[in-house]
Amino acid sequence: MMPQQKSSLNLSMKLVSLAVAAVLLAGCQSIWPDYLRPKVDVPAQYTEQAGQIDQENSQVINNWWTLYQDPILNDLVNKALQNNTDIKLAVARIEEADAFMREVGTALLPQVDLDASGNRTRVTEAGANPIFSGNPRNNFNVNLNTSFEIDFWGKLRRAKEAARATALSTRYAKDTVTLSLSSLVASNYLVLCSLDSQIAITQDNLKTREESLGLTKRRLEGGVASALDVHQAEVASASLSAQLADLNRLRSLNLHQLAVLTGTLDLNLAAADIKALPVPPVPPAGLPSSLMEARPDVRQAEELMVAANANIGVAKAALYPSISLTAGFGGESVELGDILKSAARIWTGGLSLNLPIFDSGRLNARVDQASARQKQVLASYEGSVQNAFREVNDALVNLRQNAEREAALYRGQEAARKAMEVSDNRYKSGYSAYLDVLDAQRVYNDTALAYIQSRQARLVASVELFKALGGGWKPDVAETESNMQGVKTSDK
Repeated sequence: MMPQQKSSLNLSMKLVSLAVAAVLLAGCQSIWPDYLRPKVDVPAQYTEQAGQIDQENSQVINNWWTLYQDPILNDLVNKALQNNTDIKLAVARIEEADAFMREVGTALLPQVDLDASGNRTRVTEAGANPIFSGNPRNNFNVNLNTSFEIDFWGKLRRAKEAARATALSTRYAKDTVTLSLSSLVASNYLVLCSLDSQIAITQDNLKTREESLGLTKRRLEGGVASALDVHQAEVASASLSAQLADLNRLRSLNLHQLAVLTGTLDLNLAAADIKALPVPPVPPAGLPSSLMEARPDVRQAEELMVAANANIGVAKAALYPSISLTAGFGGESVELGDILKSAARIWTGGLSLNLPIFDSGRLNARVDQASARQKQVLASYEGSVQNAFREVNDALVNLRQNAEREAALYRGQEAARKAMEVSDNRYKSGYSAYLDVLDAQRVYNDTALAYIQSRQARLVASVELFKALGGGWKPDVAETESNMQGVKTSDK
């Protein structure tokens, strides 16, 4: 072997040894610590307590809307999750973040390029440095080039960690949109069922008042009632007709909202009865507040914090030298047929180092920016946890108080029904004035509507609880039968 070849071989071996050593060192070097979840000071349990159920046989589920046991609601939520534009937007953002994560990850691997060129040139014979053999010349070149930055300070790994956390945050953002959308569809559907029940009650009361108006007119003709009674009955009937028209208007508007949410603009739903829906189970007393960490918005905020922490490592690594390896191998010849021969073979190898010496504090300013952004997302994460804690407590108290309100209004409705029957019988027997009948009818109508609205509020509060917890609470069989029995009792 020629001395020149031995020298080249020794140089190549030294470069390879240096590269291997640098790669091995890169695996154990890091200038910024790994992420640790910060501790947020919140109580271990929610301050508002729910009812008692078997905690061992219960678990949080994602398809919480199925607990209402309504196939129409299930179908509406499924359509919304398939057709809603907000869901499509969230999916597109996930795809973008995944593609960016793959792009960042490629920096950890060598890049190999193929360069090929061919040219034909002729030099001048009449210039300042004439070449008297001015015949055209060919030159062909094929070369494989590679470059690889050694991640000695963990900059590339931190960049990949930040991109991965950002990609995960987009997935949790989609879960947040899904949770918000499903709760919005469920709430609107419950309001629609409530309006249907209120319309049915109003129609029944209107029929009763029209019958009462007809009776009053006949009594006027018989000289038993006065014209005042007739006019009062007409006013009461007209007021109820106006109330019915307004309820129908609200139902149409609510149906239009559901149509947009589900992406079915020609949506049309038959009348439903909100009293037929069971009240879903609530979590047990003493529920640990740590469960709210599973909420998608809280997890999204945490992943953004992971990304911000990693970006500080990227900014700090820029203060240190960057080391890169380059290599090339190929062939060059004047004839295309000789390009692969050993005589035409060419190769290069190199090691480069870049060390910032003076930049007027630009790189340090970037570190300060990354640290400030990390503080911002930390504050956002703490705010998300605190807000989640408040929302669960609010939902629990709303659910409990609306349940008590519903029970009281149900008793009031039954009493108002009996009072209306007594006043109607007394008026027909001539023991009381017609004004007592009108007042009893008005009270019954108001209490019946209030009872339906209280049940709506209780069911909507259960939806808000599911949203606040990040999912539904699966009951045991005994509690399910208890809830269904409560529905049957309230329907009587």
